[in-house]
Amino acid sequence: MRILLVEDDPKIASFILKGLRESGFAVDHAADGEDGLHLALTEPYDTAIIDIMLPKLDGLSLIEEVRRQKIYSRHYFERQTINR
Repeated sequence: MRILLVEDDPKIASFILKGLRESGFAVDHAADGEDGLHLALTEPYDTAIIDIMLPKLDGLSLIEEVRRQKIYSRHYFERQTINR
């Protein structure tokens, strides 16, 4: 399974990437919404994990644009940032 991770926080991205790769998944990472959109539109993914609050293009707008262009993944997961 090939996964797209769009996450701007380096520590969180590293943690998620490590866990997914150790579990045998192929994972590509983008650190902002524009790069994430580019990957989503040019590469085939089975699923995506997308942060909502991203620089350059927010996660919801990224998903809307992918859907508008009729490129579908089986699943899109949005990760919300929780301030404590």
